[in-house]
Amino acid sequence: MRKHAGSFDFILDAVSADHDLNAYINLLGRDGNLTLVGAPEKPLAVSAFSLLLGRRSLSGSPIGGIAETQEMLDFCGEHGITADIEVIKIQDINEAYERLLKSEVKYRFVIDIASVRA
Repeated sequence: MRKHAGSFDFILDAVSADHDLNAYINLLGRDGNLTLVGAPEKPLAVSAFSLLLGRRSLSGSPIGGIAETQEMLDFCGEHGITADIEVIKIQDINEAYERLLKSEVKYRFVIDIASVRA
């Protein structure tokens, strides 16, 4: 995290669990923005100085509809933005869940829908 401090213009935070927002705010450069789309159960603590000193901003957005989702996908396609995922078979869902409980998951799981027919 220290290596990338101050190097991001934008961070999209989709985490719905309690986590340290300040660690991510410190990754933002001058005028950077952290946008929350996840909805943690408890309020998150934010250091005002992390925002003020870097002219950083914190914003939120509910999940958009079809038009907004398409706009986001088009933007990602035009700019080569992708996601790191781990594709799993539906038959491995219990193992994936156990790994999730043990915090052994590095990427988002995506179920290969073709494995459902197998």
